[in-house]
Amino acid sequence: MSTFIPEGVCSKKIEFEVENGNVKNVTFVGGCPGNLNAISKLVDGMPVQKVIEMLKGNICRNNTSCTDQLAKALEKEMEESKK
Repeated sequence: MSTFIPEGVCSKKIEFEVENGNVKNVTFVGGCPGNLNAISKLVDGMPVQKVIEMLKGNICRNNTSCTDQLAKALEKEMEESKK
């Protein structure tokens, strides 16, 4: 399980797993539970790169959003897995 602390959004923490290149078990702590639970269900099992492409740059306020922060979390995870 990976943990990411988002910036500029209501959500205080994003937890997720990457298994065989796919996003699994995304959990947002804080934020708008209805929307964030739906997003978690929609991206479950999707390829990491597809989720990044779909959500990166989706802006709500402060020039980011919870979905944009998830994309950043996944990008960071992919960078660290290459090390």
